[in-house]
Amino acid sequence: MALLALAASSLAAPAPQTAILQRSLAGPMKEVNEVIFCTRLRYDDPHWYANIGYYCDDENKKAYTGNGSPDASKLFKLNLRTGKLEILLDAKGGSIRDPQVHYDGHTILFSYRPAGTDYYHLYEIQADGTGLRQITSGNFDDFEATYLPDDDILFISTRCKRWVNCWMTQVGIMYRCDRRGQNIEVVSANTEHDNTPWVMPDGRVLYTRWEYVDRSQVEYHHLWVMNPDGTGATIYFGNMHPGVVMIDAKPVPGTDLVVASFSPGHGVNEHNGIATLVGPQQGPDAKTAARPLHKGKLTRDPFPFATNCVMAAMENKIVLLDGSGTVETIYTHDGPGLVHEPRPLVPRQREGRVVKRTHPQSATGLMILADIYNSRNLPGVQRGEIKKLLVLESLPKPVNFSGGMDLTSWLGTFTLERVLGTVPVEPDGSAYFEVPAGRSLFFVALDGRDLSVKRMQSFTDVMPGETLSCVGCHEQRVKTPENKYHGTLMALKRPPSRIEPLANLPDVLDFHRDIQPILDRYCTSCHNYDKREAKLILCGDIGPNWAHSYFSLFAHGLVSDGRNGLGNQPPRSIGSSASRLLKILEKYKPTPQEWRTIWMWIESGAPYAGTYAGLRNAEQQAASERAAGTVFQGCREVLQRRCATCHKPQTPPGPIPMPFNVEERRKQQLAAGRPTGIYERIVHTNDPIARLSSYILLNFTRPEKSPLLLGPLAREAGGFGSCGDAFKNTSDADYRLLLDAIKRGKTIIEASHRYGTPEFRPNRQYVREMKRFGILPADFNPDSTPINVFEIDQQYWRSLWPASQPPLAMESRP
Repeated sequence: MALLALAASSLAAPAPQTAILQRSLAGPMKEVNEVIFCTRLRYDDPHWYANIGYYCDDENKKAYTGNGSPDASKLFKLNLRTGKLEILLDAKGGSIRDPQVHYDGHTILFSYRPAGTDYYHLYEIQADGTGLRQITSGNFDDFEATYLPDDDILFISTRCKRWVNCWMTQVGIMYRCDRRGQNIEVVSANTEHDNTPWVMPDGRVLYTRWEYVDRSQVEYHHLWVMNPDGTGATIYFGNMHPGVVMIDAKPVPGTDLVVASFSPGHGVNEHNGIATLVGPQQGPDAKTAARPLHKGKLTRDPFPFATNCVMAAMENKIVLLDGSGTVETIYTHDGPGLVHEPRPLVPRQREGRVVKRTHPQSATGLMILADIYNSRNLPGVQRGEIKKLLVLESLPKPVNFSGGMDLTSWLGTFTLERVLGTVPVEPDGSAYFEVPAGRSLFFVALDGRDLSVKRMQSFTDVMPGETLSCVGCHEQRVKTPENKYHGTLMALKRPPSRIEPLANLPDVLDFHRDIQPILDRYCTSCHNYDKREAKLILCGDIGPNWAHSYFSLFAHGLVSDGRNGLGNQPPRSIGSSASRLLKILEKYKPTPQEWRTIWMWIESGAPYAGTYAGLRNAEQQAASERAAGTVFQGCREVLQRRCATCHKPQTPPGPIPMPFNVEERRKQQLAAGRPTGIYERIVHTNDPIARLSSYILLNFTRPEKSPLLLGPLAREAGGFGSCGDAFKNTSDADYRLLLDAIKRGKTIIEASHRYGTPEFRPNRQYVREMKRFGILPADFNPDSTPINVFEIDQQYWRSLWPASQPPLAMESRP
């Protein structure tokens, strides 16, 4: 690329040298004459991460700054002592972000999306505006880059080919490459975003990790550290405390502190937050270790020179924070766009180099657990109770269309969870085992009956050839491990265990394919539309969203999962040991294979659609709403006239249909007597949602079996008789009107190719992304060519594994 040089121009005058700036330039900033920064327009999406790529439903709707329109972005250099301002690069409608200064104090690394293009890539430019050079390329976004001590570059990229589990934009995780953009390798196994990596003095990388394994989608995005090769990932601060996004963290020179932007709640647009000092002395869970540096207006992109001298951006300003709460403006930008990422243009020493610990030719790594009983929140569990670990994998999404779980689950898991198998736990609580590298893994501790004792609600991973160890489950990080047997761990006296797969079962389960047949054999003879014992229906007919059986299992509290709640839940509160369905099924003496299938389904998050092809795009979601609306809006006069006398708001038995009620959910959360997640729903006995939700009232498989019709229909006419004999028989004109409306809804559902219906076909976005990822051929026609979506998912997941990793025996095929 041709060199670029732009003449200096005085575009705006800096604010007068304030007391803080004068003091800083004579103190912590005495080596600083110039700073760089960039400007760009605000992006529309409220989420901190949704500023790259396109939206899943519509590839023409852009998420990046400007949202498809020209940006007002430039890279500037400002002399703090003279006020001279220079444009180093005018993007001329394109966009510049994430500048970082090299150790030489002259070369600038940044992300750049030229005008008329859709992807950010890494570039370098010299501090005099010359030498513009492109480093990376391709149909992916590369951003938030930082130099490593060995001169490689660590950056965030959408090369990971996955989508946010609870939103409609793409995921970026950590990669590294050399200065030429060659030898690109992934150094993260996250299914969600990594953000803003920065090198610590000891050479490790500090970064933001967002993840939620069977826990709240919006409350766990905290500070982690790892080695530059991806090994040794561990929490730095905050993973036990939900409710804030900790981002843009950097070490404070001469201290063991870091400064980060604490962005409130689920994080806000542009990483805005409160610049906060955090120290590790009290461990990663001490809330008192976090000290905010200011109040009031939110800042972003803090850069520390000392604990009492932190530069940051605030809207169109560069500000200095003196640690006492004072915020002073040192520069105001008069042009379009907001100010971002102010950085000093000075040479700096390289951090310590960490020796590379991976072996790229290896397909696996090793894990050592010292003592599973040396754990937090394990009351009542006695030594010797835990016999195995169940090893699971959180599986990334190739598409996503919703802020919720959509058809993956009802208020539970956001991702499909692959069951790899089990490994033994020794009597002293130790385990030593081999796992596949580069995969997002988590564990369930099992007792002698294979029932869940404790569930991990985070993930871990190993890089190829890595050996990773831990003390226990959520162990205290402020004390050294103890070994009750005062010697070598029992597990280390033998070779590492291989994961023992579960024979003759698919590794990813699907409700319709794997679970409903078992319910049909043991349950539906009593729990059907004619008999309905315990007011429970376990037939597989579909409603507006899920099968009636699936919805009923959860609404009646028969299956216990994470419920979008908080992490580190007490023993036996999640999974097989807490799920009444398994206990009830055992009374009917199922075959070992049937018991194991239900058990495995529960332990793997109890999914509904066992393929991401089942996720519905906006059109399909709208079809479900329209199908329900055909009844509840189209027949409102009938429902008002025939039902509203009894079904009044705030009066039992409740309105029809039972609406989502934030206030009621909050009451349930307060009544739970424990901390709860923001969006957690507490299932309680006799919850009217189980009988009066639109999810159960409408039957789009057999409309005449809709509980909306059967409830008010007299028993003598084949109804439930729940409302006496409001409909004496099926000849009632209003009954016929409602039935016709439900039939019209069935037609709408079938036309949308809904998952769970015989008409199901994967939507165009799923096919689009599988073509883009090279899984489906470019000429694949979803309307005419047969497709096994379960196998296509498996091919997609395998394509993300390290190149050295062949399909392993533990991955059974559906």
